[in-house]
Amino acid sequence: MERKTAHDFDQDLLLLFDAYVHGALDRRGFLDKAAKYAVGGVTAVMLLEQLSPKFAEAEVVPADDKRLKAERVEYDSPSGNGRMRGYFVRPAAAKGKLPGVLVVHENRGLNPHIEDIARRLALEGFVAFAPDALFPLGGYPGDEDKARELFQKLDQAKTREDFVAAAGWLKARPEVKGKIGAVGFCYGGGIVNMLATRLPDLGAGVPFYGRQPAAADVPKIKAPLLIQYAENDQGVNAGWPEFEAALKANNVKYTAYIYPGTQHGFNNDTTPRYDEAAAKLAWQRTVDFFNQNLRK
Repeated sequence: MERKTAHDFDQDLLLLFDAYVHGALDRRGFLDKAAKYAVGGVTAVMLLEQLSPKFAEAEVVPADDKRLKAERVEYDSPSGNGRMRGYFVRPAAAKGKLPGVLVVHENRGLNPHIEDIARRLALEGFVAFAPDALFPLGGYPGDEDKARELFQKLDQAKTREDFVAAAGWLKARPEVKGKIGAVGFCYGGGIVNMLATRLPDLGAGVPFYGRQPAAADVPKIKAPLLIQYAENDQGVNAGWPEFEAALKANNVKYTAYIYPGTQHGFNNDTTPRYDEAAAKLAWQRTVDFFNQNLRK
């Protein structure tokens, strides 16, 4: 069966799905509102299934890829939730130390897609670490709906400290040399922006469609940023003009792209919002950016 893309769905339905993904609608609310788009024998439940992630089908780097060494590790987060866990991946045949990249998930915790992203980075010659913000609540539950529900129960002030601690843990690893970078998606993009304001030694930040930091915090940013947005993402993009003005006013080194015709989440190849051309370009730019800024 040919895989569906965003172009196969009404834009208003995609906006409904976006609201559902971000917790503004629960499952029942989505199904009720999506019913008007369920035509030709397709039900609202079928539409939701079509729009939802297909992790196994979209996997790029298998979890047991022999080129990689991957493990679950725990780390201390004394200012956050105390004890945290993440997915740690590096090239199996690495000789010497490599740059590190923190990988920050969306608002569902460390799901299989983000683990795959970490493996992709490791194959590019980085030491990748992807923390699971849901670990204090039992970890990613294997169900996206349950994950979203759990996520709303997190103390976000503590969770932010968990990611700050993760960055420090990664930078101190014996496998890592020099500066580390951070890449994040949606919620994770906002965390990357936050880390850029908190970590003066961050080597590079790549937020994908992430919420912007407060303009008052932008002067603290020392890392170069590669900022990636979807065109059809009004909620996130509304904060871009003020953020860009603050970046310019404070001489922060940044490059920004808004990918035409794309939806929020266009890099996530497990859902129909994935835009192959934009995602491949954005990913290559990400890898190039980390190579330029972390291997010096």
